[in-house]
Amino acid sequence: FTWIDLTHTLSEKIPTWNGDCGFQHTVVGRYEDCKTDCKFLNQRIDMLVGVGTHIDAPKHCFQQGKTIPEIPLDALISPCVVIDVSKIADEQYSVDMAAVQQFEERYGAIGKETFVIFYTGWERYWEQPEKYHNNHRFPSVTKQVAEYLLSKDISGMGIDTLSPDRPESGFPVHQVLLGAGKYIVENVASASQMPAIGGYSFVLPIKISHGAEAPIRLLGCYANRK
Repeated sequence: FTWIDLTHTLSEKIPTWNGDCGFQHTVVGRYEDCKTDCKFLNQRIDMLVGVGTHIDAPKHCFQQGKTIPEIPLDALISPCVVIDVSKIADEQYSVDMAAVQQFEERYGAIGKETFVIFYTGWERYWEQPEKYHNNHRFPSVTKQVAEYLLSKDISGMGIDTLSPDRPESGFPVHQVLLGAGKYIVENVASASQMPAIGGYSFVLPIKISHGAEAPIRLLGCYANRK
């Protein structure tokens, strides 16, 4: 198998929804301060849970929705497809049904309990936080696509932008998918390294009690062809 790390590295410089990173990584215990024979480095993190590559649980938008620990493992580990719209996506683009239909015509129907990633190419601005944020102008996903994916009974959906919704839209993708008990992953990295079909995804969130969002290690893999 070939393994792909689909996770951005957390740091104080990453782009975030409100422009304030909210991530601090500090040293609270240094080797030279340790009085034992074995020296330790102790660190502390302070952060908003919804930064970097992270998962939105249904609880994020719905009071009675599932929390992070309540999402079943078999929904977090699933077949994965990657729909590449990078050649046409710009800051005003929204993935529409035409893009999904073209994908299915070429690769076959999206299967049940699949994790669907939209690769827009927007991650190319990850090291330029202001451009990645872009006043909340980035590729997004239409409500019609979210409803269609829900009809296919997918496990969840991911995208390589801050959100599948732009603020002016009223967040329909969040409403449709989280309202149906699915999950959303934002700020996916390196999706272009995954095959369109035949891959698997491992969505591994920090197991936070009552968590509505959580940082994740997102991994992908696919079988090597002989």
